[in-house]
Amino acid sequence: MTTDRDLARRRLRSQHLSDPAADAEEVVRSLLGVQAENPSQSAWAVATRTATPDAGDLESALADGRVLRTHVLRPTWHYVHADDAAWLIDLTAPRVLPTIDQQLRPIADVLTTLADLVVALLAESPDRTRAELSAALSDRGAALTGQQLMLLLAHLELHLLVCSGAPRDGEHTYALFAERVREPRRLERDEALAELAVRYLASHGPATERDLAYWATLTLGDVRRGIAAAGEGLASFEHDGRTFLHAADADAAVEASAARDAPAAHLLQVLDEMYRGYQDSRWLLDADGVVPRERETAIGMALVDAQLVAGMRRTLTAKAVTFELRPHRALTEPELDAINDAAARYAAFLGLEPRVVFVTAG
Repeated sequence: MTTDRDLARRRLRSQHLSDPAADAEEVVRSLLGVQAENPSQSAWAVATRTATPDAGDLESALADGRVLRTHVLRPTWHYVHADDAAWLIDLTAPRVLPTIDQQLRPIADVLTTLADLVVALLAESPDRTRAELSAALSDRGAALTGQQLMLLLAHLELHLLVCSGAPRDGEHTYALFAERVREPRRLERDEALAELAVRYLASHGPATERDLAYWATLTLGDVRRGIAAAGEGLASFEHDGRTFLHAADADAAVEASAARDAPAAHLLQVLDEMYRGYQDSRWLLDADGVVPRERETAIGMALVDAQLVAGMRRTLTAKAVTFELRPHRALTEPELDAINDAAARYAAFLGLEPRVVFVTAG
């Protein structure tokens, strides 16, 4: 009998957490989109899915434009492969833009002028930080608040005018999309819906149609249209009153068994695709129902054998990284050992010493 734990273990594999990818580029291409609101935490979200986590791996892919950090799928940043950026934005921007543009209403009368000015500035000198763009706009009599500039840049990203440039000393920069992606891949809408369905369900499955609708900010009608167009590329099964879909060539028994034979812990941000990549079936991560169903108070989480066992907060100092964990239940010795191993792996990626602190509620 298939259990919630079995499905969560399969997701570990499809998301490369128990079946690592070769490098950062492969992770991003495979997952199609990796939420990247917090650059530091999301860098680990990519690296932990590779066989040999290396900070320079993602940095290199961002620097040469193989991977972009831009607004796509939802009203937030994602890492996306350059080959997928244009068609994904074409497909999802119409439902994301209203959220951005609603907040830009106070400057709507000058929005076109500001947009043209930003494009001109980046054409003149690409790879500018947001602070540099802010100063340049102010010098030209077009001063904006930090929030207004961030929203304006998101607006331009969703119109395929602007995207991430080469990072400078780890800081995000902006450049013209046309300069970073010289030959954008474009798809007809039905073709895009089908490809989205296949690739999301291959990299995040098993998942439900409502999970995909949330993830890509699409209507259920569009999602169902894409699933139907995918045809034999997808398979499905019933579980707990819901239909779960996955890539047709995924071997459920092998995937579940492989993860069960090698349980491991993962210290991840709460924005990680294992959590934020779903909405309808997110709580496969909590088969025993021990995690409070409330707004997240921690910015991170500890998974052991694909189950959310603790909230996590990460603190960096010059020499060490401290992982403060608040368990949702009593942890066994093997689970504690797995968490310590995960902390050591994360710390090694950061070049710091690991420290694990457990805090009880109260």
